[in-house]
Amino acid sequence: MGLLLCVALPAVAELQGRVGLEERWFPDSPLDSRQRDHSRSVLIEPEWYQRLGGDDSLNLKVFYRHDDGDVERRHGDIREAYWLHVGSDYELTLGINRVFWGVTESQHLVDIINQTDLVEAPDGEEKLGQPMAHLALLRDWGVVDLFLLPGFRERTFPGVKGRLRSHPVTVGDAQYSSGAEKKHVDLAARWSHYVNDVSIGLSAFHGTSREPLFQLQDQGGAAVLQPLYPQITQSGLDLQYVQGDWLWKLEAIYRHLVSDVGAGTSAAHFSAATGGFERTQVGILGSDWDLGWILELSYDSRQSGMTAFQRDLFWGARFTANDIAGTEVLVGFGQDLQQDKVELFRMEASRRFGAATRLSLEISIFDGASPESPLYLLRRDSYAELGVEYFF
Repeated sequence: MGLLLCVALPAVAELQGRVGLEERWFPDSPLDSRQRDHSRSVLIEPEWYQRLGGDDSLNLKVFYRHDDGDVERRHGDIREAYWLHVGSDYELTLGINRVFWGVTESQHLVDIINQTDLVEAPDGEEKLGQPMAHLALLRDWGVVDLFLLPGFRERTFPGVKGRLRSHPVTVGDAQYSSGAEKKHVDLAARWSHYVNDVSIGLSAFHGTSREPLFQLQDQGGAAVLQPLYPQITQSGLDLQYVQGDWLWKLEAIYRHLVSDVGAGTSAAHFSAATGGFERTQVGILGSDWDLGWILELSYDSRQSGMTAFQRDLFWGARFTANDIAGTEVLVGFGQDLQQDKVELFRMEASRRFGAATRLSLEISIFDGASPESPLYLLRRDSYAELGVEYFF
């Protein structure tokens, strides 16, 4: 990450953030003639922190991106806007926030509080802000997090001219299995604890699924995908064990669809897991460089085509230069074990220039040659993205 230079407001306030410019190139011609072979966008994300007293603070982070081609990528979001009170053995958060759960690299099965901002990144790492009341109870035997989540955020999707899509996805025309639709109040809880070199988390969620199902519909003679958001109950486990240079990781979930939403509910319940390791070699070749080797295996009991991680192997490496510029490179491959084929290549690299400027490069190559593969729909959407950000 870039170095954040804080601008001091009155003694107890801070303003910081980033502005950026990104360019994406798509080497293959699109499946839809309305799509473009490149896109350019600008973004801004200011963050403001205000301390109210010894135990209270206000936090605000807003985000806006303007894309020159895809109108659905011209969007803004309140990532965070919450009041935090810190007690002697508890913390209370009220407002909009983002909460991350998970330990694995290739996917985050247990991470379910926030909705995915899919127009930002196809890997699902970017999240929308979620209204919540969050109480964290701090005890000797672990931390208990309790969540009340009023209001649902629909997943963002590329527009008609946007890439990384096979069909125009209907926006604002979603269906829900709950009569409350977006107003449904969801519940979540998690217990986490450290025992020597082991960290463990047990989580539970009941409410509207952040992951939509889809129905293919005809809309004015054009095929569109209609998102369907069912009610679910999910239990999850995340586990991490440090053993010298080895870091062992596991995420597992069991999800049950509480109510039917019609076609698309071929998996009324399913289980999934991702587990593996990351081994770090410190000071390779007598230098300050570190090299981490990553291997993860994924299993999902759903039918083929419903997930990209049914029987898959992810392997790669993370290079860290440990220099003042913060140079990092992550390279990963996704292999379908059923077809014995590498279907995904991804590289992320970044480096700072000066005190507050960061240059980043991302390359994603999709090779879902089989129509049964979830990546088949992205077979023409491989891309390279170059970005520059200034942190203030």
